[in-house]
Amino acid sequence: MTERFPVRTLRGLYAVTPDEPDTGRLLALAQSVLAGHPALLQYRNKGADAGLRREQALALRDACRAAGVPFIVNDDLALALAIDADGAHLGREDGPPAAARAALGPQRILGLTCYADWSRATEGAEIGADYIAFGAMFPSTTKPHAPPAPFALVERARRELGLPVAAIGGITLERAPQVIAAGADLLAVVGDVFGAADPAARARMYRALF
Repeated sequence: MTERFPVRTLRGLYAVTPDEPDTGRLLALAQSVLAGHPALLQYRNKGADAGLRREQALALRDACRAAGVPFIVNDDLALALAIDADGAHLGREDGPPAAARAALGPQRILGLTCYADWSRATEGAEIGADYIAFGAMFPSTTKPHAPPAPFALVERARRELGLPVAAIGGITLERAPQVIAAGADLLAVVGDVFGAADPAARARMYRALF
């Protein structure tokens, strides 16, 4: 398998799915968001069992392939590999980053949540992560227990690590410009896109910011 998506071009909206138990509804929402051409789409569902996660991930993978958007699986390296996703996004509890890098190979995308932890960001750079993510940037219902991440971390990462930087947590269209100004390449957004009256239009508005 050859590289599908040049990581150096990762910039824009990073659409992250909500916890939606109805696969049909989730797919319809995702297809609307994909019509707005996000840079990435991540499948995240903390409430689903293994069977539902696989069902939903396969449906979303196919939708992303049709749209030409990289498909990332959150917190589940095994699922990402099993369904041939375009990459995985992993947190602190999801195994050693170096092992994930080796398992994914050079052709798939590896993203790491770094919270407000600079040492994890440097580890990500050292093992060959394709992007690193800091958050929560703002109070967030999706990540209510995440420690606040100062904009200075985003600025420092852009300056010192040479990797695309994603910002996570509480991001809205109104808040987005200040996060981009701090150096964020990717804005990870759940509710402000998937919960919009017109998700495709909302995604396009984010795209226009870049």
